[in-house]
Amino acid sequence: MKNILIIGCGLLGSSLVRRIHKTKLAKNIFVYEKLEKNISKIKRLKLPGIVVKKLNNAVLQSELIIFCTPMSQYKKIILKINRSLNSKHIITDVGSSKLESKEVIKENLKKNVNWTSSHPISGSEVSGPEYGKQDLFENKWCILIKDKKTNLKHLKFLNFFWKKMGSKVVTMNSEKHDKIFSITSHLPHLVAYNLVKSAQDFEKKQKYDLIKYSAGGLRDFSRIAASNEIMWRDIFFDNRKNVSKAIDIFTKNLNAFKKDINLKNNKSILKKLTQTKKVRSKIIKLKQDINKPDFGRD
Repeated sequence: MKNILIIGCGLLGSSLVRRIHKTKLAKNIFVYEKLEKNISKIKRLKLPGIVVKKLNNAVLQSELIIFCTPMSQYKKIILKINRSLNSKHIITDVGSSKLESKEVIKENLKKNVNWTSSHPISGSEVSGPEYGKQDLFENKWCILIKDKKTNLKHLKFLNFFWKKMGSKVVTMNSEKHDKIFSITSHLPHLVAYNLVKSAQDFEKKQKYDLIKYSAGGLRDFSRIAASNEIMWRDIFFDNRKNVSKAIDIFTKNLNAFKKDINLKNNKSILKKLTQTKKVRSKIIKLKQDINKPDFGRD
C-alpha cells in the first residue's frame, strides 16, 4: 500500500503510526491532528508519520483512511472530506460503539463510498500520542463489523491489516457488537465513574480524608475512571439503549446483594460470590489477563 491516512493521533492513532511504520505496510503515513498540543508532541516524539494541515490533499493521496477521533467528530470530518472521496478508498475507524455511528455515516457519507467499521479492543485510561505503543494491538481482539451492505473486498483487506497490527480478528454485525460491549466494556466504565463519584460525595459529606486511604478496589476503579471523558461520553450516548438495559441488569443485581446483606442471607450471598469468581478464571483461561496479583503492574 502506498499511503495511509490516520485522522486523530492520540493513543490509538499514534500506536497505529508506530506499528504501520514497523511493518512497512505503507510508503507514507499521513497524520491529521487538530489539537496543537498533540501536534507538538508528535514532532517532539519524532513519530514516523507526516503531519498534514490540508486534510483533503492527504485523502486524495491515500488508499486507507482510519478515523481515530471521538465519534462525535465523525460527521464534521466526513462532510469536510466527502468531495475528495471515491469508491476506491477503504475507510475504517476504531470507535467503541457502532449502531449510532453507522447511521451518522449512512446519512452523511458520499454515495458509492464504503466504510467498514473496526473496533480494536486495546484502549487504556491514558490518552495522547506520548502513550502510543507499537505493540498495543498485539494478541488483542479486533472486531470487524459485517452488516448487509459491507464491502467484502474491503473487509478482507482490513482483516489482513489488523492481523498485521498484531490483532486477533473476528467479525460480527453492529447490533451484536453493541450488545456485547455494553456489558463487557461500557457498563464497567460507567460503574467505575459512578463509584469514584460516590467516593467523592461521601468524602465531601463526611468531611473525611477518604482518598488518602483508598484500598485496591477504589484504586483500580479510579484508573478506569481516569479514561478520556469525551470518548466515553460519546460511547454512552451512542450506545444509550444497550447501556440503559445493562444498567437495569446491574441495578437489579445490586438490589439483590443489598437484600442478602440486610437479611444476612449467608447461603445466597456465598453462592453469588462463588459464581462470580468463575468469570475471573475464564478470563485467565482465555488469556485476556495473567494470573498474577496486580499491585499497580503495567
